[in-house]
Amino acid sequence: MKKSYKGPFAPTHPEKYKGNVDNIVYRSSWERDVMVYLDNSSTVEKWNSEEFVIKYYYDVDKKWHRYYIDFWVKWTSGQVTLIEVKPKKQVLPPKSKNPRSKQGLNEAFTYIKNRNKWEAAQKIAADNNYKFIIWTEEELEK
Repeated sequence: MKKSYKGPFAPTHPEKYKGNVDNIVYRSSWERDVMVYLDNSSTVEKWNSEEFVIKYYYDVDKKWHRYYIDFWVKWTSGQVTLIEVKPKKQVLPPKSKNPRSKQGLNEAFTYIKNRNKWEAAQKIAADNNYKFIIWTEEELEK
């Protein structure tokens, strides 16, 4: 498994970046790998990272929040895709041995929050003829 880390990203092709090219930050090695791919891919027309905002309702605190999707990508085909990068374990329902422990509750709340975010992202995608996908380590290793 890759070590998680964050840092600034300087694109080789800044003209492809839709947003503030001087403020691109990756929050994991997986996100950095995606940035390198999007920056260098001839099938990507435009892209950005954490600049596309989606409003979502969090079922736990019963409040509206803002979700900054990991990547907004416009392919040369014209298709727009919203991409979220997450570890596989956060995509699946939690399997805590003790669901009432602090760790078990944190895993459950994280899962609920992610599901709420992704439901909102799927709705935005459907309403705008976009695609919404989640890339885990499985997709990234391909």
